[in-house]
Amino acid sequence: METPSTITVPVSIWAKVGADNNGGVPLPSKVVLADGSTVSPPPGTPPRIPKRDPEWRRPSRRRVLAIRDRLRELYGRPVNEPHGHPIAELVRTVLSQNTNDRNRDVAYAGLRERFPTWEEVRDAPTEEVEAAIRPGGLSATKAPRIQEILGRLDDHPSLDWLAEAPRDQALEFLTDLPGVGRKTAACVLIFAFGRPEIPVDVHVHRVGGRLGLFRLGAPFEEAHDEMLAITPPEDAYELHVNLIQHGRAICRPNPRCGECGLRRMCPWYKSNMLPRRK
Repeated sequence: METPSTITVPVSIWAKVGADNNGGVPLPSKVVLADGSTVSPPPGTPPRIPKRDPEWRRPSRRRVLAIRDRLRELYGRPVNEPHGHPIAELVRTVLSQNTNDRNRDVAYAGLRERFPTWEEVRDAPTEEVEAAIRPGGLSATKAPRIQEILGRLDDHPSLDWLAEAPRDQALEFLTDLPGVGRKTAACVLIFAFGRPEIPVDVHVHRVGGRLGLFRLGAPFEEAHDEMLAITPPEDAYELHVNLIQHGRAICRPNPRCGECGLRRMCPWYKSNMLPRRK
């Protein structure tokens, strides 16, 4: 059974870095797929992404790296280990919609225990798939969605080709699948293959907007583009995970600014909280 990585990485296994090592983690040159074969993802050259709002001033590289470094001091440096199971990542991300990590993992484990192969998931009666993933919630919606996705992946479902496909082609294919948006597609590319993407979930959207990494309140699609445009490829995984960690721990919908180690570099804090303290 596959054991793909999750978005949440325990702090205890994160690599800690000193002041003499400020670089990002090199992107993987090789990834081992589920069948044991090895592929080489293309270099993580950042795409040229035009701004949707021509008046928006993107943060400088220096500022992005300063935020990265401060988050690193607070939470460590997570190291991505691509697991090479793109369908597993895709299904897990679908199961994660509108639920928590624990329920998602229970649902995924139940699905794979009941149906050891993706062909069996695809061809099973929908009500049986629904029963297997019920702990994840919304099983009546997710079960047929997962089966429809698998039905589009040929007789022997595979997404291994995405490892070496051009980025635009990979994103276009994934986002054309039912129920798959930009975040889910980005999860598949970065967690399965180590390709530099930054999935923008609610935490990244909230924290990134407050820190001025993109326009506050920007649509999720725009936030994805902006994060990709300003983030060095080798920092994509680290910044993604640490922004999530900060959003869960401190920068909540009702933020704990008094405990925040980034407040001195946070435009939202300066505009909304600092005036109250004067």
